[in-house]
Amino acid sequence: MTDVSTPSVSTADTVANAAVTPQKQQPYGALGLKSDEYARIREILGRRPTSGELAMYSVMWSEHCSYKSSKNYLRQFGQKVNDNMKKNLMVGMGENAGVVDVGEGWAVTFKVESHNHPSFIEPFQGAATGVGGIVRDIISMGARPVAVMDQLRFGAIDHPDTARVVHGVTSGISFYGNCLGLPNIGGETWFDSVYQANPLVNALAVGVLRHEDLHLANARGVGNKVVLFGARTGGDGIGGASILASDTFAEGGPTKRPAVQVGDPFAEKVLIECCLELFQHKLVEGIQDLGAAGISCATSELASNGDGGMFIELEQVLLRDPSLTAEEILMSESQERMMAIVHPDKLDAFLAVVNKWDVETSVLGEVTDTGRLIINWHGEEIVNVDPRTVAIDGPVYDRPVAYPAWIDALQADTASALPRAASSTDLRAQVLALLASPNLASKDWITNQYDRYVGGNTALSFPDDSGMVRIDEESGLGFAVAADANGRWCQLDPRQGARLALAEAYRNVAVTGATPVAVSDCLNFGSPENPEVMWQFSEAVAGLSDGCLELEIPVTGGNVSFYNQTGDTPIHPTPVVAVLGVIDDVARRIPSGWQDEGNNIYLLGVTREELDGSAWAGVVHDHLGGHPPLVSFDDEKALAELLSAGASESLISSAHDLTDGGLAQALTESVLRFGVGARVWLTEIMQRDGVDATTALFSESTGRVLVSVPREDDTKFVGLCEGRGYPVLRIGVTDSGGALEIQDEFTFPLDELRAAHRGTLAAAFGPVVGQ
Repeated sequence: MTDVSTPSVSTADTVANAAVTPQKQQPYGALGLKSDEYARIREILGRRPTSGELAMYSVMWSEHCSYKSSKNYLRQFGQKVNDNMKKNLMVGMGENAGVVDVGEGWAVTFKVESHNHPSFIEPFQGAATGVGGIVRDIISMGARPVAVMDQLRFGAIDHPDTARVVHGVTSGISFYGNCLGLPNIGGETWFDSVYQANPLVNALAVGVLRHEDLHLANARGVGNKVVLFGARTGGDGIGGASILASDTFAEGGPTKRPAVQVGDPFAEKVLIECCLELFQHKLVEGIQDLGAAGISCATSELASNGDGGMFIELEQVLLRDPSLTAEEILMSESQERMMAIVHPDKLDAFLAVVNKWDVETSVLGEVTDTGRLIINWHGEEIVNVDPRTVAIDGPVYDRPVAYPAWIDALQADTASALPRAASSTDLRAQVLALLASPNLASKDWITNQYDRYVGGNTALSFPDDSGMVRIDEESGLGFAVAADANGRWCQLDPRQGARLALAEAYRNVAVTGATPVAVSDCLNFGSPENPEVMWQFSEAVAGLSDGCLELEIPVTGGNVSFYNQTGDTPIHPTPVVAVLGVIDDVARRIPSGWQDEGNNIYLLGVTREELDGSAWAGVVHDHLGGHPPLVSFDDEKALAELLSAGASESLISSAHDLTDGGLAQALTESVLRFGVGARVWLTEIMQRDGVDATTALFSESTGRVLVSVPREDDTKFVGLCEGRGYPVLRIGVTDSGGALEIQDEFTFPLDELRAAHRGTLAAAFGPVVGQ
């Protein structure tokens, strides 16, 4: 144990002082609390809060920590479940991360969270600490983190400020993840002016553990010690949850500017190994990472989820900055810290392990049965609260909900009136324009900065549809994970847009040969004080929860990020949906592009005239309007089962889902994946489905996958599809001609496609690493 640095002892606002000074004016508004919330705190305590209590309530009752505007809606994820959804679920919502049984005694834990506002103010540290925070959530479940991925939304690619944010965010993610030795196995990046002053940085992490190693965040066992270990507590990130993540940005920047957290990935790497050794020797009764709201969150949540009481001596906290006040220590969001509950008989062994790893540690107090969280500062009581009133029983709001006045006109403005290509030359130019557009162009400029193979267990990574990691070296057991969202579709119809995000992530896992089993989400929206935003949110949650029930996969946890807007202008609703899948042997994985010539190319599914909100409408016509595509989850389930069967029988050489950019984009990405060309014809699609060439190439109808099949397996594959009643159509063949030929329309040399695909981000942000 390290000696405690001596802080400067300021005169503390004690509980006794608060009781006799009810008239004292307190800066609750500056801490993010509303007048009625402050009044409720006084009612709960029977007096005014001390400055320390006010600090704790302000961060824990913030939108970011309490989910006060979303909690009533999020209950649907726990209500819309059946027995099939529960059978493999080991830990669901309410813990640091969900945990799923994946077989062979293994479990996988995963979660996606936001770090949006800090990443606009200080892009490097905002993004880096977003990765660090989600990784600590995984550690706190008893798991070893094995992979990360990120879902990014930036402003217009040609805006003068976009490069600042892109360079900072990308560097922060790569720095932290690479230093931790975690492969970054996928994600997505969008550019749109609606995110100009409010980028979205959503980070996902995955961990693996044996069933018996599962740990939960609770403080049980009267007399057990409360131990803080990891980095020292400093002044970075003070009040971040209440002031930064729970407020909107004015036109000139954030209305309040606390310091963004500062991350140290090397300290976190040591912390990971230290925690895993503590778990191995069963030295921890309960554990919680310190993220948003820091010590305020960890103490109140651990006490609430345990025996209900805790006593803390706050001066025992190790400080980087000895000038911090008690309130600042409670609110600090310094990174790389954990809080453990340790039995007194195991304390010496615990300290031996942390000392071995040179991790600084201090014993802060112990678990009690008083039902109170009591915090002393140099012998004086500065906090005395029921921890549940801080961490669990905060305010819950039924915000006003209003159907948007503008949405009917937006939906009436469909893409049906947009001019189609008048010639093959026009059609060719449109394919190339989509391929080079910022949202469909290669993201190598970003992904080449990430280490995707560190650890030696990565089976698939970008640009494949999902990331895949081997869990067990002997059996080959593995998981796949994908995360998707489409803000354009959600702007048109948030309920349908959320269902489409779920369908796409589900399909992206299925095309690898894995079976989808669980969902995590990160719901990014504007201000909950805007009734139209709350309507969007309510619709998205209803759509997503209904879709999960139809697919029979549970939501294991997630995150809500409100106040994503500039002034009064919210972002497009952006519910990011992550789907986890399991594959019994990663050797049977399916890549997204074909590697051999002479394979037959099949299109699974039906193409409908669904161009509203499409990449074609946006890129070619700068248009957003109409209704998003339809989605049938019965079809998506049937498709996933078909692909799993094809993978287990090794009938499929490649599989790539059709979504943004439709068939045209899927074909170009498939030929570029391994540099093997193709000859394709559209006539059968046009005749069977009754569509024109523009729709055949650019429709974004759901339930469709492009597959390549070796000729010797052709009969078996077609029989598999017909036996399951899933639409299948042979539309081409792979060849070594070095081109993509759409017969009777146009031909692209692969070099031309490659140059168009790779050039966009490099032109905006500089040379691509490794090219």
